[in-house]
Amino acid sequence: MNAPLRTPLKFDIQGLVQAVSHNHSTDSFTPSLTTVQWDLLATYMQPFALMAGQRLIEQGSLDRTLYLVESGSLSVHFEDDKGRVRLAIVGPGSAVGEGAFFTRQPRNATVQAAGVCKIWCLTPIRFTELSNRNPALALELAMALGSLVSRRLINKPKRIAVT
Repeated sequence: MNAPLRTPLKFDIQGLVQAVSHNHSTDSFTPSLTTVQWDLLATYMQPFALMAGQRLIEQGSLDRTLYLVESGSLSVHFEDDKGRVRLAIVGPGSAVGEGAFFTRQPRNATVQAAGVCKIWCLTPIRFTELSNRNPALALELAMALGSLVSRRLINKPKRIAVT
């Protein structure tokens, strides 16, 4: 499951910018950033690839990392107290991990790659650095994530995607 990809993926923040700009669904991550701000944000994030089936987030874990999806799709699922599995799919131009990022609570769902994915991550430490050095950019990022959380909480099937 952790085998290397046959062809190395190239990462450029413009791929994420394109994914965000093309996602017009209710599950879109919609910050209002300039090209310069996107380039700056990229210096605080780490890109990586996931293979199909690879887990990104484990239900119950205490990690607070935020993930932005450039390409591919992620399956979000959890088992409730009655043994029922709930599922949401998160695609390019959206995010996962924002729930724990804000609340500092354990992850409430498991997230894994449905296929090969390009992901950008932002840790709480790097977000703090961004906040101290560029508060306007950090505020715009936080507001866009807050908007995403709000839309997911209104949409019952997408509530599970608040991880």
